[in-house]
Formats: sequence, C-alpha cells, structure tokens
Amino acid sequence: MGAGKRVLLIIAGGIAAYKALDVIRRGRERGLEFRIILTKGGAEFVTPLSVASLAGSKAYTELFSLTDEAEMGHIRLVREADLVLVAPATADLIAKMAHGLADDLASTALLANDRPVLIAPSMNAVMWQNPAVQANVATLRARGVVTVGPGAGDLACGEVGDGRLAEPLDIVNAALRILGDGPLKGLKALVTSGPTYEAIDPVRFIGNRSSGKQGHAIAEALAAAGAEVTLVAGPTALGDPAGCKTVHIESAAEMLAGALKALPADIFIAAAAVSDWRPAAEAGQKMKKRDGGAPPRIELATNPDILATISAPGPKRPRLVVGFAAETEKVVEHATAKRAKKQCDWILANDVSAATGTFGGADNKVHVITATGAEEWPRLSKTELARRLVAKIAETLKDKAR
Repeated sequence: MGAGKRVLLIIAGGIAAYKALDVIRRGRERGLEFRIILTKGGAEFVTPLSVASLAGSKAYTELFSLTDEAEMGHIRLVREADLVLVAPATADLIAKMAHGLADDLASTALLANDRPVLIAPSMNAVMWQNPAVQANVATLRARGVVTVGPGAGDLACGEVGDGRLAEPLDIVNAALRILGDGPLKGLKALVTSGPTYEAIDPVRFIGNRSSGKQGHAIAEALAAAGAEVTLVAGPTALGDPAGCKTVHIESAAEMLAGALKALPADIFIAAAAVSDWRPAAEAGQKMKKRDGGAPPRIELATNPDILATISAPGPKRPRLVVGFAAETEKVVEHATAKRAKKQCDWILANDVSAATGTFGGADNKVHVITATGAEEWPRLSKTELARRLVAKIAETLKDKAR
C-alpha cells in the first residue's frame, strides 16, 4: 500500500516512544521506507540501535554531528521524505513546532520542512487538556498539520484519561491516507454508528445495546481507502476513528439532522441502531414514583426514518446507499423486504440474537442483500468485515464509473 513512500519518523521523548518501534514494523510491512530522527529524550526510552535495526537505516540524533551533516543533513532528511511523522509528539516538541523553535535536530528539521506533517500526541491527560497545549495543537492544525489521537485509557503515569498514543496501526493507516491514492480518494462518505438515546426525562432514556464497533470500523476503513468521511455517532464508549470527522449526537432527530448536514455524499452507510420510537414528550424534571409504585404511562411517537429519508430519490441521494438490518428471526427474508421498502442499494443483514454476541461483540456475520440476491459472508471480525465491505464498495463504484 505504501510501496516506495518515504517517511521521516521523529521519535520524541516520552514513555510511548517504545511504540514507535511497532509503527516502524507495521509501516515496513505495508511498504513504507523510514528514516529516523531520535531526540535526546527519545533515546532515553529506545536506543538508536533498536530503531535502526527495525528501520533498516541509521537513526539520526545530533544536529551538530559533522558526520551526520556530511552524510544526510537536516535539510536533505526532509527533502527526501514524502511525509514527516512525529510519534510520539510530546508537549515540548508540539510547542516548538507551533512557535518555530529550532534547538535540536528534530525541531530544526521540522522548521526546514515543506512536506506534509502528521503528529501523534502522547502525554499526561491533564497536560493534554492544558490550554497552552490545546492552543498549540490548534495552531498546528490551522497550518495543515494532521493529528492522529490521542486516545483515552490508562496512562503510564497511573492516571486515566485522554493522552494515550494512538495505536501503531492507526498511526500507520493515517500516514497511508496522507500518502496514498486509495480507491475511494476524491469521494465523500457518510456513516451513522452506535445507538440513539431518546430522553424520557433528564435522567432516563430509551436506548439499545449497540456498541458502535461496526459503524466505527466501517468509517475508519473508508478513510483508509482515501474517502473523506463524516461519522455521525450516537453515544458509545469508543474513541473517534482516525481520519474521520466525527459528529456526536444522542437522539434520532439529532442523527438525522447531522446526516443531512453532511450531504451531499457519494456513499452513505447507515450502520447505526436507531431507536424506532421516542417518548412523545420529555418530562422537564425527573419522574417520581407514583403512590403504590405504579409505573407512569409513557406515550411513544415514531422517530424519523434516516435510511429511507436519505435513500429517497432526489438530487442529494448518494450514489450508493447501504443499510443494516438487525434481525432476530427470518434474517434474509426481513432484510430483503426492508431493502425494497427503504429504496437502498444494499442491506447488510445480521442476526443480533443474544446467543450470537453480535451486539457489543468483536465479530459479525452478515448477508449482503442487493437487487440481484443475497450473498452470505463468513463470520469475520468487525474490522475485517469493514475492510471487505469497503473493497466491495470500491469495486462497485469503479464499475459504475466505466
């Protein structure tokens, strides 16, 4: 995928520097070639020898090394790169980039750079939220620097929160998106994912068990294939997929509004588990138990049909509309009827009975239903299913363009 593409990887000083070794390994598996700048701080966590062994090329460390400057000066390092990747990007190096400082090889090379830049921030959660860091990151983004991560979770310092370095494969995929001409490059994709929450009162809601894993995986696979992706996501515990513009919503009405705002698009994939109904009126205060414990009567109203709305014929209808049918019985039969009713091009039908473990699980099994019939796919990880779906989309749109 990245054959012949050259990446200048700058490894800054943070505990996550050890993950840069995996970035190199996974990148080389995908054809990327690496030259390495290892900062003084980075060398406290990984050695020049380990980095060079994996990269297959020397790790450069010193700005004022006569040997290094003669062999590969800092100007030449960036001129011979297709992309400059900083992973991990520490608060200190981000600040130097934002303010144009150049007091070591890494910051000098970045200042002399005219290539695309991708940074993968990694630091303590409180440090990441510091207004100074956020202002510096905003400055870099305004200049065209692309960011991947950070993610949320347990940090090396023992705290929990945002600040984890993005996963090595996510970093590599982000680099490939910048470098590559994927099969969907130039196309816009819109994806809905996760559940919707329909408020009963300020405390309670009607919802469902969707984790959003499948929709998020599809959004990321579309981005990896070069598409410009907008993800409209209901409440999930997942981080935002790399390379996507993510719009966070709660209710079905908000999801529809977010999706309509993202149009026009070439591809629409409705992977969200949208609630069919909502309370007709949301109580302004928490509803109290009645005398005797009798439950309140809640009148329901029908939610908007997002898939049918966007699939309807019209000037903004995407070229390819794909829906999902979460069924517990007669999976293919019900999904086939749904495809016709919703006027979408494909329906991915899956059995979400409790025994299948599909909702919240790591894998999925679908039947792909089109105008010509149903194709059964084997049980796959949700990530692999997403890649397979995107490959099918790319092939279909290529055939339509012929």
